[in-house]
Amino acid sequence: MEHTATFGGGKTARTDAADGGDLLHPDRFFDPDPTVRRVARTLYEETCGLPLICPHGHVDARILAEDAPFPEPTALIVIPDHYIVRMLYSRGVPMEALGIPTRDGTPVERDPRVIWQRFAEHFYLFRGTPTGVWLAHELHEVFGVRVKLGPATASRIYDEIAEKLASPEFRPRALFQRFNIEVLSTTDAASDPLVHHRALREAGWGEKVRPTFRPDAVMRIAHPEWGASLAALERAHGRPIADYASFIAALEERRAYFASLGAVATDHAVLEPYTARLDAEAADRLFHRARRGEATAEDQRRFEAHMLMEMARLSIADGLVMQLHPGAFRDHNQMVAARFGPDTGGDIPIATEYTRNLHALLNAYGNDPRLTLIVFTLDESTYARELAPLAGHYPALRLGPPWWFHDSIEGMIRFREQTTETAGIYNTAGFNDDTRAFCSIPARHDLARRVDANVLARLVARHVIDLDDARAMARAMAYDLARETYRLNGAAPRAAAAGA
Repeated sequence: MEHTATFGGGKTARTDAADGGDLLHPDRFFDPDPTVRRVARTLYEETCGLPLICPHGHVDARILAEDAPFPEPTALIVIPDHYIVRMLYSRGVPMEALGIPTRDGTPVERDPRVIWQRFAEHFYLFRGTPTGVWLAHELHEVFGVRVKLGPATASRIYDEIAEKLASPEFRPRALFQRFNIEVLSTTDAASDPLVHHRALREAGWGEKVRPTFRPDAVMRIAHPEWGASLAALERAHGRPIADYASFIAALEERRAYFASLGAVATDHAVLEPYTARLDAEAADRLFHRARRGEATAEDQRRFEAHMLMEMARLSIADGLVMQLHPGAFRDHNQMVAARFGPDTGGDIPIATEYTRNLHALLNAYGNDPRLTLIVFTLDESTYARELAPLAGHYPALRLGPPWWFHDSIEGMIRFREQTTETAGIYNTAGFNDDTRAFCSIPARHDLARRVDANVLARLVARHVIDLDDARAMARAMAYDLARETYRLNGAAPRAAAAGA
């Protein structure tokens, strides 16, 4: 029995069931109803070969700038993926046993084969999860593995992947091209000198790999490390930052520097999307309170709310798309954060309100077509009640795709079902993979394209839209909307394009 399986960037690989090729069914994620499945397959086949637009992610630019071979499978697949780490930790696997470095230098497992074997022994934990789906695709399509990962096959699969990683075809830039990535944006601190992006630009990759301006660290004025973050911003800026006015000037200069190296967006992670304008004197008082180490949590809340207003104002001036990621209680597990640092799987969603919190920003700037504000959420209960109505009204607002715990088969379906009727699809930002796991990028896009094809096929089957409409919508969801929303088409902000 022979199957045709999708490949990163839309290529196909023909595989036989006898050698394990049926590990990925060609109709995976499609509806079992034959009418829906037939249309979904048609739509997917028309979009699977489109280039990948990755406008928001966390891949380290150094990987592509240096283009050195990946060291071995564990360092590439297991250690950097917080989805994997958090699941194994939840089932009692110590982070030290997974080789996660500690802040205090406590010994951790150093043998990558031991870590890989431990991962394989617990691979069953990912059954039915999006992580399991991504990993299955990555192993099968990227590395050509034709057996299931498990305790008995772990060593064989490790050797197979390690051998391929040593070949030129598996160097980072070669995989970038093989994945058919058109644009990949990283996420970088406001103080980052962007040396790797400069190197990529000199190598002719400046249009392909772009930085994203993320000033969170210097906006959290009550955080214990705020002083160090401000000092880093001063070094990058090249001048002292003595007051609020010079702070804004430094951020403005850094935004321009990022844009000069290809940045098209900013990114802002906050606990709540609260926005409110402060006058210049009040903002300056909060800044000086922070300089003295006296800022409180309420001071930070007010300062961040004001700074979101400022970031929107500056986006209108410089054209950078503004991304907002609220609703994550960062480092919820204080013991883990203290020992292993941030981004070690301890971020938990909270209930998030948007209608009142975004009122000040949207009334100040939401009617200005020069602004594009992409809002993400971890709170699915807001899709139909708040986010879709807001995006369906304000010209500046776009809805980001399902994020973190919801970038899954069912999560993507719920997002489309709860937002399309009010906002349509053209007030959404397309898909982005939001990952630091480089080799999982094609798997995530493939899943999104399959799920969206199936959602549209259901609408066709119920005669809500016709097949021609579905084809146009499928392409938009897979490719066009991301390019348009992040202004990758070379277009000016919409006001200028409209002659406003």
